[in-house]
Amino acid sequence: MLDHIFISVSDVERSILFYTATLTPLGITARLDYDGKDGPPGHSDLKGFGANGRVFFWLREGVAQGRAVHVGFVANSKAEVKAAYTAAMGNGAVDNGPPSTRLHYDPNYYAANVLDPDGYRLEFVYKNWQHTQ
Repeated sequence: MLDHIFISVSDVERSILFYTATLTPLGITARLDYDGKDGPPGHSDLKGFGANGRVFFWLREGVAQGRAVHVGFVANSKAEVKAAYTAAMGNGAVDNGPPSTRLHYDPNYYAANVLDPDGYRLEFVYKNWQHTQ
């Protein structure tokens, strides 16, 4: 299980605005700023996003590696996939696959893909079999 991921972004303030708008439809609304001076020498300042008491997606100012990273965010419904995609596109994303069923993976795999302002590949995905009670 993944605990957290850091990505380097070229403009942290722009990325905070982008991710705040994009992740909110997925219920990822917690924000935490970590001051690097509180860590070991040379630790970066971090801008975190999370939900349900966990902060797991972190931004740090630096050299963006663009397409070197693909991050898949869980959506709880097809509507959430569409809402996250719409929010991302309205905040500077580039389309990399509009909301639809991804039959090449599974008939119940519904997703949308965008490139964030630094070129990172983001996927908003709803897999109904992962949401059974």
